[in-house]
Amino acid sequence: MPENKTSPDQVHYAVQLIERIKSNDHKTLSDLYTNNFYKIETLVLKNSGTSAQAKDIYQEAFIAVWRNVKDNKFEPESDTAINGYLYTIAKNKWMDFVRSAAFNKTVSINRLSNVTSRETVPEVEKKENDREQKLTLAMKAFKDLGEACKNLLTKFYFEKKSMKEIAIDLQLDAASTRNKKYRCMQNLRQLALEKYK
Repeated sequence: MPENKTSPDQVHYAVQLIERIKSNDHKTLSDLYTNNFYKIETLVLKNSGTSAQAKDIYQEAFIAVWRNVKDNKFEPESDTAINGYLYTIAKNKWMDFVRSAAFNKTVSINRLSNVTSRETVPEVEKKENDREQKLTLAMKAFKDLGEACKNLLTKFYFEKKSMKEIAIDLQLDAASTRNKKYRCMQNLRQLALEKYK
């Protein structure tokens, strides 16, 4: 039986991908985020979770992967290794949460209201589809934002910096930084509505 070896092209692509993540390439981060969310959401939903919980777990996992790549703690073996790595971290985070006391309390409350929640499944699914569509539109619009807005939003959402830290980085006062973030988010929404609807 032939061995399933990774080709030099796959390794080269994987190395390039890691370099783009390290340099905060917006398209690469956006594609990585969008292309992998569905798998994590499916995992969480199949294991007694909600879409909101899937989103929280996924964001934590995505940031953990991004930090590990930045800190040279991840060496890709193939062009799809990063996807498997992201899935594994998200899965481990979800399993940890499932074992926690907080999750057990939530599941008990959900079981009490199970009858009403079953009646609204189509509505819930519609809301989740709408939310997923909005997320995809936002990620597409993000790459068309000006560099200043991309920089600010990357610091806030991907690097998880506080508004105070961002204000220092941008050499602005806190109020100006908050206003700038608000305007950037408005621009992002406008772009998503106008260009990608």
